[in-house]
Amino acid sequence: MPGKKLIDVALHNIRDFAFDRHSVTDDYPYGGGAGMVMKVEPLAACIEHAQAGSPEARVILTTPHGRPFSHAVAAELAREEALIIICGRYEGVDERVRELFVDDEISLGDFVLTGGEMAAMVIIDAVSRLVPGVLGSEESAINDSFADGLLEYPQYTRPSEFRGLEVPKVLLSGNHQEIEMWRRHKSLEATALLRPDLLQSAKLTNGDRKYLEKSPKDVR
Repeated sequence: MPGKKLIDVALHNIRDFAFDRHSVTDDYPYGGGAGMVMKVEPLAACIEHAQAGSPEARVILTTPHGRPFSHAVAAELAREEALIIICGRYEGVDERVRELFVDDEISLGDFVLTGGEMAAMVIIDAVSRLVPGVLGSEESAINDSFADGLLEYPQYTRPSEFRGLEVPKVLLSGNHQEIEMWRRHKSLEATALLRPDLLQSAKLTNGDRKYLEKSPKDVR
């Protein structure tokens, strides 16, 4: 909502902190090999500049070496006062940047991006929506996929019928207890069918387990 100022995102161009007239921020790796490595001096100057305004900030490096990003990690980062995200690029950053400044390393998955800018945008978006007041409804974040380890249930809106497909009658019943049970069951079914691996760590009740045991084999 305009005027709330719940989050503040600042972009720092590493080239602005280079020490030469050509604003060089990368160089060939010691020992040879393909690609370029991001230089330590401009990165250090840039990070320290950002830290001067937010000394309590958690410094994150986007890198394939990092821990996998997840809803739980986003929730953890949302509790921080501030974040500084270093966007990895080329063959990586000089190892001394990691040793001197980095508190955390995060990877979006087992694939490689041209640069860490897209990863940083994903982290910012996922973390921001968990900051109280950012979303129109606090329940939106609570009921999201992965919030409790399960995929979200199907969603419907008007009209109640479209090309022969109708909204499930339970959603029109006004019985909130039955609606919640239907949604939970559909969430369990979707997870069992599409991401069964999530069930190993999901927060399941005894009722959830009994429902999954009774469900068709192609759903479990």
